Amino acid sequence: MIAILDYGSGNLRSAQRAFASTGEDVIVTSDHRTAVEAQGLVVPGVGAFASCMQGLLTINGDSIIRERLALERPTLGICVGMQILFESGTESSLSYPHGGLGIGIWAGTVNRMLAPVLPHMGWNTTTSSHGSTLFKGVENESFYFVHSYAATRSAGQKQAWSDYDQKFLAAVEDGAICATQFHPEKSGKAGLKLIENWIGSL
Repeated sequence: MIAILDYGSGNLRSAQRAFASTGEDVIVTSDHRTAVEAQGLVVPGVGAFASCMQGLLTINGDSIIRERLALERPTLGICVGMQILFESGTESSLSYPHGGLGIGIWAGTVNRMLAPVLPHMGWNTTTSSHGSTLFKGVENESFYFVHSYAATRSAGQKQAWSDYDQKFLAAVEDGAICATQFHPEKSGKAGLKLIENWIGSL
């Protein structure tokens, strides 16, 4: 069973449909025990870094992610769901005008991109590490991005990179925890293949 973590942020239904297209049972939940015990957990994210973290903390989502990591149970972050896995982010919200702390799985700060036109919205290719599990069979494909902030420091065991007036992290693979800055659920056949690859690794 795949659980989509509901903490008030993310395109939950589109993510649910995309992951369910693989034939797996998929639920949307904010229940702690269900999220911890699921075969795979998806952490989506839409909006500002600080407000997403605020929502995550209201359901003790940080504890869910840490507990799964300790148990080596696979977790996949998407978009801001990737960003909050870093130490901090500078994207503000009304409650946190200077950004805030992330979960801290990976070192580094998620900063505003340098491109003159933001958000970065549209299809971009990625360059992934040799032997990538997520990108097997879609190494040269394009994926759909919508973001104005990004991590630019290497993290995890394997990375995928993209470029939008600067090089930035498009994905991270780090044992039980993986993440993508792009939206695989909105990336057509390539995104569905990546989802299949992740589920196949569970």
